[in-house]
Amino acid sequence: MNIQQINKNGVSIAYLTNNEKLISDVQSALDLMATVRYEVTDCNLIIVNKSEVSEAFFDLKTRLAGEVLQKFINYQTKIAIIGDYSGYTSKSLKDFIYESNNGNDIFFVQDVEQAIEKLSSLKA
Repeated sequence: MNIQQINKNGVSIAYLTNNEKLISDVQSALDLMATVRYEVTDCNLIIVNKSEVSEAFFDLKTRLAGEVLQKFINYQTKIAIIGDYSGYTSKSLKDFIYESNNGNDIFFVQDVEQAIEKLSSLKA
């Protein structure tokens, strides 16, 4: 896993890239948060690519998205997942993405620049 530290507006953000899935279940999400906090001292803002998240995450019937994102909220970690979501036809997933993007914890955005803007503008 490659971790690039980005600083904007005095805020530290970890941008993770990997050739394999970073989030495939609840435990992998917990491991990801722990690794980021260790590697980028106390960083709680993470950017990952959609391709590094299990496709089961985007099938809300699996409940994986809810379980994983609840861990991020419990551990006070914000995440932006970058990618193209236009290919999904599920109304419930589109609603989920819309609601998440209007919150303060989880964001589904098109590119790294949008992810950095969202995360760096959050109130502590």
